[in-house]
Amino acid sequence: MLLAIPFPDVSPTLIEIPIGSLNFAIRWYALAYIAGILIGYRIIASAIARPALWAGDEPAMAKPDLEDLLTWMIIGIIVGGRLGYVLFYEPAHFLANPGEIIAVWTGGMSFHGGFLGVVGAGLIFCWRRGRSVVKMADALALATPPGILLGRVSNFINAELWGRPTDAPWGVIFPGQRAQDCPGVEGLCARHPSQLYEAGLEGLLLGFVLLWLAFGRGWLRRPGRICGMFLAGYGASRFFVEFYRVADAQFVSAENPLGRVLFLGDFGLSMGQLLSVPMIAVGLLMIWIAGRRA
Repeated sequence: MLLAIPFPDVSPTLIEIPIGSLNFAIRWYALAYIAGILIGYRIIASAIARPALWAGDEPAMAKPDLEDLLTWMIIGIIVGGRLGYVLFYEPAHFLANPGEIIAVWTGGMSFHGGFLGVVGAGLIFCWRRGRSVVKMADALALATPPGILLGRVSNFINAELWGRPTDAPWGVIFPGQRAQDCPGVEGLCARHPSQLYEAGLEGLLLGFVLLWLAFGRGWLRRPGRICGMFLAGYGASRFFVEFYRVADAQFVSAENPLGRVLFLGDFGLSMGQLLSVPMIAVGLLMIWIAGRRA
């Protein structure tokens, strides 16, 4: 008998509000974005309210700057996340259907693209306001894990981005024909709940470590350390979880069942791992440079 966890009876839609002939759906995924941004806002507000945490007793920004930054970050997350998905995961499809690029309500967002969008928005904001780019990077890195945590939990609720087949007792029987299409498996197919692995590592654990380092160990006094730890921590977590996560469908074929995009002999990297390697390298470099700075 298969030891596995049945998928919980929860809908991706929290509530539907009828407006005329249309139904306006409020989805958990959208709420996760909103809640993650608001929690991140409160974390940064708490940090900048304590000048002694920062190098030179000067926070990354003032309170009015933070309120304006919120708008910039929302734009960076949405635009960067969508364009990252378009360019990294399905460029051929969107090249043939350019009108679908703006259809964010149909799904398809990339964390790495959203990260680059936030970087771009943050750089522009710092340039316009005359703020320290490195301190701003530390503040944004400190605020990001709650959004990752909630976003990955929402992926689980949506029954998407699940993992590879497993006979582990914590495997989850995800609904849908594609989730149950497991070659060589008879009957129900259980899969790794890789969304929850990412929520625990990239969101909960990494978030706790960053808060402890910033508020308890004085890492904000060495600009670049917190951002470096976030990059290295997220990259390492994502690289690890990719061994249990199913690659996006466009990378999977009969000859390439694991969906690898870069082959190094008998070893290969998925797109998620390929994008995580430079994050790890840059993060470790930032930690090293910040540690050597007087």
